[in-house]
Amino acid sequence: MTPLRRRPARLVTVPLAVAALLTAADPALAAGPVGTPGVGDPYFPLAGNGGYHVDHYDLTLRYDPDSRRLDGKAVLTARATQRLTRFDLDLHGLKVTGLTVDRARAAHRRDGQELVVTPPRALDKGRRFRVTVTYAGTPGPVTDPDGSLDGWIPTDDGAFVAAEPQGAMTWFPANNHPTDKSAYDFALTVPEGRTAVANGVLLGRRTAHGRTTFRWRQTEPMAAYLATATIGRFEVEQYTTRDGTEVYNAVDPREATAAAPVLKRLPSVLEWGSALFGRYPYRAAGAIVDRAPQAGYALETQTRPVYDRAPDLSTLVHESAHQWFGDSVSLTSWKEIWLNEGLATYTEWLYAEQHGGDSAQRAFDALYDTPADDDLWAFPPGDPGSGAHLFGTPVYARGAMALHALRTAVGDRAFVRVLRDWARTHRHGNGTTAQFERLAERVTGRELSALLRTWLYARGKPNHP
Repeated sequence: MTPLRRRPARLVTVPLAVAALLTAADPALAAGPVGTPGVGDPYFPLAGNGGYHVDHYDLTLRYDPDSRRLDGKAVLTARATQRLTRFDLDLHGLKVTGLTVDRARAAHRRDGQELVVTPPRALDKGRRFRVTVTYAGTPGPVTDPDGSLDGWIPTDDGAFVAAEPQGAMTWFPANNHPTDKSAYDFALTVPEGRTAVANGVLLGRRTAHGRTTFRWRQTEPMAAYLATATIGRFEVEQYTTRDGTEVYNAVDPREATAAAPVLKRLPSVLEWGSALFGRYPYRAAGAIVDRAPQAGYALETQTRPVYDRAPDLSTLVHESAHQWFGDSVSLTSWKEIWLNEGLATYTEWLYAEQHGGDSAQRAFDALYDTPADDDLWAFPPGDPGSGAHLFGTPVYARGAMALHALRTAVGDRAFVRVLRDWARTHRHGNGTTAQFERLAERVTGRELSALLRTWLYARGKPNHP
């Protein structure tokens, strides 16, 4: 997400204690044939669902920007990780009109953001099964704990779809946590003259009877919050880079003049990132530049970040860095979001340092000179304390400072190797702060726990020689 982006907060999240009460009230939720209504994330305890993994989403959507009506069909191909007589999906605010499990009608009910499904027969552990959900309604965003909007955000000509951390459930039924990553296919139908942009590679488009259907495919694993289906009147640019990456840029004409010189830098930014962090993780790249002031931020939607306005170069570098750090290597817990935002912010510093701007040391020193009562030191980036602080200054800036302290301690060559090994070892998977620390110690042969503990978890302004 854009550095220090934003934001305001949304859908009231259920405290961990409440989730514990839910489990205690129904012992089957803890250790029986019922999938849990959340994966137990400390900040968003109802995010995601237990008992299964989604291998693939096939999303067929039809959207009318004038009426703002969405008609959807989602086919989820999943695998049971335990015996299941019941399981949940995350879905917020849309009416379910039909639901089957392996083509047989299944009982279902709504419970807040949970769509509770009872298949006609129990699903044995290890079994692959298919859930088909048809639904409709007027989608809208949810409000995050910091007051910002995410999910399906209507615009004057379509929708800006950016779903971190909760918003995927506003437009499709999902296993909505970064630990569950899947492949996706999209068929997006919009009025002729509008463009619908999703993740991955454009397979084709077809216009008939005044409507155009765009088909997209994302083959590499993707967390639900990184999916998009942004719709609007866009100028489209397509080309293939020297290394074979398929680039698709969709730009609101009102932002085209400002966006053009920055988007021209995208291939060189990805090339630079590949040289530093290892091969770019995806077949596709690009940008969606919309005009969405009600959103107020950019987001690293996988392969094709969305920008609420024409980005500057540092924002482009930040969201591109996330393709390695956040998208390919994803979180296991939202409280460790510094692994996304700290790494993306430090990439901005590295890019500036290597392209005629300030050194990372100068960026570090300028921040460290801020007084102890500055917002920068308000909470530790390694555990911000709640979802309200996910996108606060410490997560971005002090997270980057932690990385610079690491670089200073181990030297440039070892530091770059740590970043490359992190991106390679956890490619298309997930990682934790503890794993990052262990990898850094293995690569450098240094004991680093004290340094990282100080910069990531100490309260207040750390002492620095």
